[in-house]
Amino acid sequence: MPSRLKIAKPLRATDTAAADIAPASHGRRRALATIAGASVMTLVDPMVRSGAWAAGSDAPEKPEVKIGFIPLTDCASVVMASTLGLDKKYGIRITPSKEASWAGVRDKLVNGELDAAHVLYGLIYGVQLGIGGPKKDMAVLMSLNHNGQAITLSSKLAEKGAKDGASLKALMAKERRDYVFAQTFPTGTHAMWLYYWLAANGVNPMQDAKAITVPPPQMVANMRVGNMDGFCVGEPWGARAIADRIGFTVETTQSIWKDHPEKTLGTTAEFVQKYPNTARAMVAAVLEASKYIDASASNRRKTAETIAAKSYVNTDMDIILDRMLGRYSNGLGKTWDDPDSMKFYQDGAANYPFLSDGMWFLTQHKRWGLLKDHPDYLAVAKQVNRIDIYKQAAAAAQVPVPKSDFRTARLIDGVTWDASKDPKAYADGFKIKA
Repeated sequence: MPSRLKIAKPLRATDTAAADIAPASHGRRRALATIAGASVMTLVDPMVRSGAWAAGSDAPEKPEVKIGFIPLTDCASVVMASTLGLDKKYGIRITPSKEASWAGVRDKLVNGELDAAHVLYGLIYGVQLGIGGPKKDMAVLMSLNHNGQAITLSSKLAEKGAKDGASLKALMAKERRDYVFAQTFPTGTHAMWLYYWLAANGVNPMQDAKAITVPPPQMVANMRVGNMDGFCVGEPWGARAIADRIGFTVETTQSIWKDHPEKTLGTTAEFVQKYPNTARAMVAAVLEASKYIDASASNRRKTAETIAAKSYVNTDMDIILDRMLGRYSNGLGKTWDDPDSMKFYQDGAANYPFLSDGMWFLTQHKRWGLLKDHPDYLAVAKQVNRIDIYKQAAAAAQVPVPKSDFRTARLIDGVTWDASKDPKAYADGFKIKA
């Protein structure tokens, strides 16, 4: 039997009370090779290499799966699971499918054109409750990453003195006009980070500004022609705006909420019910890729080189790599090394589908009027976040799991999110809301 896993270090807990991590169950574990190296499959157990998940009924019901993604840095674990052949270890073949917009991802998930997707956390919950699109029972199989998004303001605002939240608010009060800020999907993560940051700086995003929806790869082009004053999006598009000298990073999302949830591996509840072993195999393969990416700087470089290709993110590798390594420049002369940059693994903590994470997005949907009434926050999260599937996959991939399905966080405005208390009171307690 393999020795018990040792955790290198706990989650940082300056602003986030991290869950204690405990080793996963040893059930069905195999000896898995260290994946930082050129010859991945040569060290894998022959039964695994042959495509067997396990004997008999545990074999994947659907050996080929199509997983959608948007051209963003945090699609990396899905892409690398395929390009490194890690999917074969679990008896499936992942075909990454490049999509044009989150609305397109939503529609293709709902109608079955995609088996699963690299997708916004809040999008899955929106579809579950019938906001931001058709209503359908959905599933979050795992979290793909923490951190690594950014809010960008136009260089024109900087020229007028708006270089942080306070000076932006002052400029908006002084020069009254329609200020336009873009997010990527109405119920998605970027909308929630943008709204939260504006509100924390005294700007009501529903009253003092106009919010528009723009697909991630189109953000920079739209800012270039003056269609917006700012946007929130995933990398590498914040860095791209700086490289193109049209904008600057006013805030990173990890500064709003350290180790915040971001993208998920999402699918429909119907898919999980019909293909539970396939769902488990997908998670295990992506967990392997997540380990690989976070294992070393050289692995991150290899990942950046891979996803920079035209078939994936389609931008310069250096634009992707710097922020993957935590090397930040805000475009106004400030540079820093950010220890809380995008994380794909974090000893499994970046991947666990915490119930509290899903509940938080619901509180913000209620805060901003996307939900008219309070849902049963915990019940919805338990239905959507498939912790059962995740834990089975984590055991196979030798990934430690937290002892608790909940974690707490103190956000940029000083307000603490604790799902064990009253989510209704939390959602209603903000001074600025819809």
